[in-house]
Amino acid sequence: MGSENLSQDTLAEQLLELAIKSGAEAAEVYQSRSLSRPVFFEANRLKQLETNQSEGTALRLWRNGRPGLTVAYGSVLAEVMVEKALALSQLNQPETVELGSNSQPSYPDLGKGVPIEILVDWGKEAIALIRDAYPDVVCNSDWECDAETTRIVNTKGLDCYYTDTTLNCYMSAEWVRGDDFLSVSDGQTKRGELHPEILANQILQRLIWARENVSSPTGRVPVLFTSKAADMLWGTVQEALNGKRVLEVASPWAERLGNPVIAPSLTLYQDPEAGPYSCPFDDEGTPTQFLVFIQNGTLQHFYGDRTTGRQLGTNTTGNGFRPGLGSYLTPGLFNFLIQPGSASLPDLIQELDDGIIVDQMLGSGGSISGEFSINVDLGYRVQNGQVIGRIKDTMVAGNVYTALKQLVTLGNDADWNGSCYTPSLIVEGLSTTGRSN
Repeated sequence: MGSENLSQDTLAEQLLELAIKSGAEAAEVYQSRSLSRPVFFEANRLKQLETNQSEGTALRLWRNGRPGLTVAYGSVLAEVMVEKALALSQLNQPETVELGSNSQPSYPDLGKGVPIEILVDWGKEAIALIRDAYPDVVCNSDWECDAETTRIVNTKGLDCYYTDTTLNCYMSAEWVRGDDFLSVSDGQTKRGELHPEILANQILQRLIWARENVSSPTGRVPVLFTSKAADMLWGTVQEALNGKRVLEVASPWAERLGNPVIAPSLTLYQDPEAGPYSCPFDDEGTPTQFLVFIQNGTLQHFYGDRTTGRQLGTNTTGNGFRPGLGSYLTPGLFNFLIQPGSASLPDLIQELDDGIIVDQMLGSGGSISGEFSINVDLGYRVQNGQVIGRIKDTMVAGNVYTALKQLVTLGNDADWNGSCYTPSLIVEGLSTTGRSN
């Protein structure tokens, strides 16, 4: 399934032509096709192989300035989609039509696929590495090769497309010791090749740390968020940088451009060529761009789509995305990177006289207000620079903005957790409560 196949499909052209003939002054077609081949392991054994295909088309048009959006999956008649979109447009208020023109029609495809046999071998290798060290542990994992082709065409001459092939894996290790249940999980998303040995070693390290259960500290102690857990903090920051939240005056940083907002050791940015979540253009067809949001703690830019950029008096930053195929465009991020520090994870641990490591948590992080309270699903206590065991029934609460101003140390172990590339870090100013053994 290559991008050239979707570009040769005539449905998009049919929809645009019919929309204009039916009275629309502008129209846009967004098409997505995906092919995935997941491999499932359950209870240490290969369980299932699958092949999943999907195809979706979204038509957005304007008649008398009123937008109408409709979505279809699989084969569809152009007449039906246009009629539905026109009918829906009558229910909406007029708006400014925001469409881009052609900048580059064809973009290089990203990534490459691997055979199912390789996915199976990777899964077996990772499970064997864990069970060789811990025979009582039960492993479940998913390994997947997913190819998605995106094409955007509109009546202003825009026509751009590409195919993105990514490899994903997720693995959990369950360890039952009497009435004590421990579940450690981790995953990878990459292009070209997955690394089962690295994945297994990350899980093995957590199992080693969890050999003993110990009591939790209480009060304000330093908290080390691993790279797997740190993205909880960055979700709030991403909302504060959203141009739409600035317009709504919901972002606490709405009037803070050019001012320090977090610790001076932090630099936050997006990069259209970095990692497995890079993409050449957004869902409006605008080329994505390298953009530094916060430089050495100082706020530099917000991100937005065409509409938000116009309302803010700036241009789009190439961040117009659809939360779903049937959703209208809104500001979003394709990737979000935190520039790493210089300290390794063992170095960070050695800095803690008495603190905790948060590695997995239950529930989501804070809202744009920054306030949060999380239950630690997997965490550890550190004393005198050494991990002494696993903590249970522990809660951590605080404010994201305050914590990021009280950053102690930034790690050099940055990794992708979803589309967020973040290192481990130590922050102060958080309240910890736990049950003593």
